[in-house]
Amino acid sequence: MRLYQHSVPGCPYRRAEEHLLEQFAGALTKAMLHTNVRRVVVESVAFLFKDSILPPAYLLGRLLFPRTVADASAMERVFAESELDWTMVRPPELTDKPYTGMYRVREGHLPRLGFKISRADVADFMIKAAENHSSIRKIVGISN
Repeated sequence: MRLYQHSVPGCPYRRAEEHLLEQFAGALTKAMLHTNVRRVVVESVAFLFKDSILPPAYLLGRLLFPRTVADASAMERVFAESELDWTMVRPPELTDKPYTGMYRVREGHLPRLGFKISRADVADFMIKAAENHSSIRKIVGISN
């Protein structure tokens, strides 16, 4: 099995990067279908959870990072409309803290009071998700 993993950048710095995630999704989808690789686990942004009250992810994302939210949303749409076996992982603020293996996952929502998570814990979940067929074509929130 081949696994492609992608991590979303914090915020595009130049206007040329405004649609970078959407372009990435299109290129990767095309390449994967061409090579007959179906499984992809993609890191997106928690700002896309509209029902998250604590933290108010959607509101904060729209106010502070409107370009990133729009681009991540477009990226997710490309994968959702594809024939790939995708999983979208939406973490909140990423930290450089070490791996703990102690994280919470919630399908379709950010875990309650999910403010931060280490990159190492996100990576651990993504590797496990690649082999777990129960998360195919699902969006999951993850936090410590």
